[in-house]
Amino acid sequence: MADNNSGSFLGGLLLGTAVGAITGLLIAPRTGRETRQFLRKSADALPELVEDLASTVQLQADRLSEGTLSQWEQTLERLREAISAGQAATQEEYASLKRGKDGQPMPVTHED
Repeated sequence: MADNNSGSFLGGLLLGTAVGAITGLLIAPRTGRETRQFLRKSADALPELVEDLASTVQLQADRLSEGTLSQWEQTLERLREAISAGQAATQEEYASLKRGKDGQPMPVTHED
């Protein structure tokens, strides 16, 4: 669960950074030439940023799927143990009911 939250946080952080950068460019007190040069440099760095983001997202997805698989296996094992314990308790209770309170076998009665 923490991996999912950290992936969401990272995505939000990057989106916030992009929005902040664009807003800053629009209200920055630079000349048009300086702004264009800055945008050109930023655009040149964008493919690397996207590649880093894609790698990070892939790593987070891998961790999440590994964690989910591990939790699923643990849940299945607990379920198997619970079913086994339930079967054993049922057999014990059935045997106890067949014996009766005094430990002797219960007489079989047929209702017509």
